[in-house]
Amino acid sequence: MKESSDFIVESPQDLEKRLGLTFNNTLLLMRALTHRSYLNENPEAIEDNERLEFLGDAVLDFMVGEWLYDKYPEMPEGDLTQMRSALVQTEELADFARVIRLGDALRLGRGEVKTGGRSRSSLLCDAFEAFIGAMYLDQGLAPIRVFLFPLLEDAVEDIIEKHKNEDPKSKLQEWSQSLGFAPPKYVTLKASGPDHSKLFEVEVFINKKPYAKGSGRSKQAAEKDAAKKALERIHQD
Repeated sequence: MKESSDFIVESPQDLEKRLGLTFNNTLLLMRALTHRSYLNENPEAIEDNERLEFLGDAVLDFMVGEWLYDKYPEMPEGDLTQMRSALVQTEELADFARVIRLGDALRLGRGEVKTGGRSRSSLLCDAFEAFIGAMYLDQGLAPIRVFLFPLLEDAVEDIIEKHKNEDPKSKLQEWSQSLGFAPPKYVTLKASGPDHSKLFEVEVFINKKPYAKGSGRSKQAAEKDAAKKALERIHQD
């Protein structure tokens, strides 16, 4: 997807105004919005958002865990873990970024712009994590609760309705074994990107036949994605 030549990147200040947020250190916000592709083409930019992404990932795990713990006081630990995984997976965080139109304010290199980086799920997920990391360093946890919890409230209803919190690998194994086959086998096809932010591609085989490919920022996430797509294929057949 190509970006229109008349597209105007939203300024950090306009993003703050639109979201009703105020950063004490606007440089943190600027860093959260800066993709490494922009840094490569603009040497005057000081730092990209990858370190903030690392921090935001940890903050999100904690905040989502806290929210689930309070919202579902009777839910067993295993179910809480599955629900948290569903809420912090790449596509869900990318959807949060889309809801707040974070892509409009990202500083990207020309190559990323031309290939539709503003709408790419993996890039939006990373940017959302970096945004949360910047908020944490700038203001602590309290403002993140105000900002994040309404997004979680809307998302969890969709997750429950569509059974996104269920483990697709377990369901696929149950299906495979019900037919007398061995458990599914997951083969890593490739891993790309820097060590702290790799993207894995995995293919799942059932009875020695390829069923689906999946991707994710860990082998486990990629395997779950492959299992989910395999189940979708099975239900369509």
